[in-house]
Amino acid sequence: MSTVIEQPVVARLVASAPCMESVPATLRYDREDPYAVSMAFPPPATLEGVEVSWAFSRELLAEGVEGPAGLGDVRVRPYGYDRTVVEFHAPEGVAVVHVRTSEVRRFLDRAQLLVPEGREHQYLDWDRNVSRLLGE
Repeated sequence: MSTVIEQPVVARLVASAPCMESVPATLRYDREDPYAVSMAFPPPATLEGVEVSWAFSRELLAEGVEGPAGLGDVRVRPYGYDRTVVEFHAPEGVAVVHVRTSEVRRFLDRAQLLVPEGREHQYLDWDRNVSRLLGE
C-alpha cells in the first residue's frame, strides 16, 4: 500500500470580480508526516508562476469541513451545502479558494484509512526526525 495519497481537486479562486476562476490543485497526505496535509497549486495557477504548496494540519481540514476552524495562516470553513472554503493568509495577501466538500471528505476518508485519527504518533520516525534536527 502506498504511503502517500494525492487527490486532484478543482479549486475556485475567489477574486474581487464577480466570477470565480477554476484552478487545479492537489490535496496530499503522506504517512511519513501523519499530522499534516498539503494543498498544492501548479505554476499556471499562481501569481509567481511557480508551484505553491501550503502545509497544515489534517485535523484543521477535518474540523473546517464541519465548522469554522483555524486562526493562523490557514483557515477553513464550510460554505453552503457543498463547498468548503480554504483561506491562505500570507504577508503578500490572502488567497481564498472554494473546493467541493465531497472531494475534501473523500480525501480525508482515504487518509483515515492510511493512518487512523489518533494513531498518527505510531507512524512518526523519531530516530530520523532527531537526526534531521541534529543535522546528521
